[in-house]
Amino acid sequence: MKRNNIRYSKFIIIVSLLLFALMILRVVQLGLSKEIDGVNLKELASKRTTKTETITAKRGNIYSADGEILAQNVSSYKIIAYLDEKRTTNKDNPQHVVDKEKTATELAPILDMDKETILKYLSKENVYQTEFGTKGKNLSELTKQKIELLHLPGIDFVESYKRYYPKGNFASYTIGYAKSNISEETGEEEIKGEMGIEKQYDKLLRGEDGYIKYQKDLRGYQIPDTDVWKNDAVQGKDVYLTIESNVQFFIEQALAKADVDYDFEWFTITIMDAKSGAILGTATLPSFDPNTRNITNYLDLLVAAPYEPGSTMKTFTYMAALENGVYDGNDTYMSGVYYTSDGTEIGDWNRAGWGMLTYDKGYAMSSNVAIINLINTRMDSMMLRQYFKKLGFGKKTGISLPNESSGKIAFKYETEIYNAGFGQGITTTPIQNVQAMTPLTNDGILLKPYIVSKIVDPVTNEVILENSRKESERVASTTTVQKMLQLMDDCVNGEGNTGSGYKLDSGELIGKTGTAQIANESGGGYLNGKENIISSFAGIYPKSDPQYIIYASVKKPTNGSQRPISNAIKEIIANLSKYYGTEENNSTGIVINEYKLPSFVNKKVDTVITSLTAQGIKYNVIGTGSKIIKQYPEKNDIITSKDTVYLITNASDLVIPNVVGLSSKVASNLLQKLGVKVILEGVGYVTSQSIPEGIPITEGLEINLTVNTKFTT
Repeated sequence: MKRNNIRYSKFIIIVSLLLFALMILRVVQLGLSKEIDGVNLKELASKRTTKTETITAKRGNIYSADGEILAQNVSSYKIIAYLDEKRTTNKDNPQHVVDKEKTATELAPILDMDKETILKYLSKENVYQTEFGTKGKNLSELTKQKIELLHLPGIDFVESYKRYYPKGNFASYTIGYAKSNISEETGEEEIKGEMGIEKQYDKLLRGEDGYIKYQKDLRGYQIPDTDVWKNDAVQGKDVYLTIESNVQFFIEQALAKADVDYDFEWFTITIMDAKSGAILGTATLPSFDPNTRNITNYLDLLVAAPYEPGSTMKTFTYMAALENGVYDGNDTYMSGVYYTSDGTEIGDWNRAGWGMLTYDKGYAMSSNVAIINLINTRMDSMMLRQYFKKLGFGKKTGISLPNESSGKIAFKYETEIYNAGFGQGITTTPIQNVQAMTPLTNDGILLKPYIVSKIVDPVTNEVILENSRKESERVASTTTVQKMLQLMDDCVNGEGNTGSGYKLDSGELIGKTGTAQIANESGGGYLNGKENIISSFAGIYPKSDPQYIIYASVKKPTNGSQRPISNAIKEIIANLSKYYGTEENNSTGIVINEYKLPSFVNKKVDTVITSLTAQGIKYNVIGTGSKIIKQYPEKNDIITSKDTVYLITNASDLVIPNVVGLSSKVASNLLQKLGVKVILEGVGYVTSQSIPEGIPITEGLEINLTVNTKFTT
């Protein structure tokens, strides 16, 4: 028995020695190896002892063309309460909630919560800290300050940022929205653009987060006298739109009035600078407030929801005939009803027709049969399709907005070809329609539309990207352009034509109306009923010196009327005339010459003055410097002999100029170029300025301009 015990003891000793040896070997292995079982030991240790805090980059702002903030980051706060008594090391300076009853009583009215609800949060057991639900989040700076003044022990705040849109639903489909999300990569909260410009330029707006790393103790605090690694955040870039606040306001004001006076499913209006391709304003109803995101339709009608455009396409069919040399406006045809080879009946909107018409008159009366006869006797599908493509239909314009659609201009069979000629059976977007109108205001040159004027680094003021007039190609001759302008003039200003409802006293608005049936998506064909249409208008103003291309469309308007559009456009033009200080009646007969401005920046003042004088262009030099550092209007802008070029020099003693008598548009742009913040009171001409001429310009200077519809000396 004793012998067995000795053997057993020896066995235990041997096994213990083996286990001890294995442990020694394992320790040696751990000490010498960088990686065990696929785990990097150094990284594991570092993660346990190193704390990394993210330095959140500030998201860039979005501005209008005239410098108004349309989107910005604002601080928001979450309130927390520390409940762990161990936080307090000095009873005279408590760091946890001591009196829960008092804390709940005083917080309740500020947070708009019941005292009992707050007490439930404060009465949680075995927790270090607590939050207060949704009402304890997204607190403003003012609310935070109110709570801080209570001096409640144990109450603290966690700062974060939220996206704020100061003008609410102003240009909401263009700006879009960004909201807070939890990053899949970092697990931390981030603001991400999900619609409009916020989405399109999300990466540039967002910037790059930085970080700070340090060695931590068991409580998570930095260990004294240890290294700290810091990588600063890179602030997001600022995006400046081509949208002008006043133009946008005029559009939205007109839409709001239409919403009161008429019923419709949607209504959209876009205004483009006829000489540059810049979008000055665009809006759609129903709209939404990006602060609350009360969105009923996530598609931006300007670019993302193509529809059958109707008779505004007749302008481009006529242009195709003119460009191919097969159009004679004095030729005649029989209006009314036309039967295709497959027996399909296609008629004019006036089924009885107007008897024999010239093709010129057919355009003014928006005759479908005029289009059919042109295609049937003088054109073919290839000719029509190629010209539509040349104008940009069937492909994206490339404007800087997300989810742009290319539309569809596929047509093959006879009936499809005829329908395409007057805008049925094909789909286009409003941005394609305004782009296709640019040759008519630029002597046949197609311009690319754009809605972002520049992107700027707010830290260095470096311009990262800058857009301006961009010519695509010549798509029409001068003869074609002049003929189409004449036809559009007759459509609106002639007697008894389809565009007569748009006629102004001055006769300066020209254009083409459109009415399209709405496709029956469930049963094929088209919906019946006079209200089941999309009415539209594509116009130019003023005809004597085109400044704006205007495109508007409305779905299912009351009684199928064009009146919602015509009333809105007349109101917008009246306001534009006041804002830009243009005269509605241009009957002087004076010839107005146009000039495309070069860049004068960095050139000598004397040289530029000599050049402008030789061309008969008026100028105004601001400052006593020898070189020009800024100009207004800018490079590639189209001006007329009526306009003045303002040249800002490199003088160090710039002073406030006299802007009384200038239009609110010119005055505000000029002063902003000089670094002065402008507050306009009214639209039209400047009648007085709050800071007199000659006062030195200093940083942060702000001026109020009183503006009226008329200026008298």
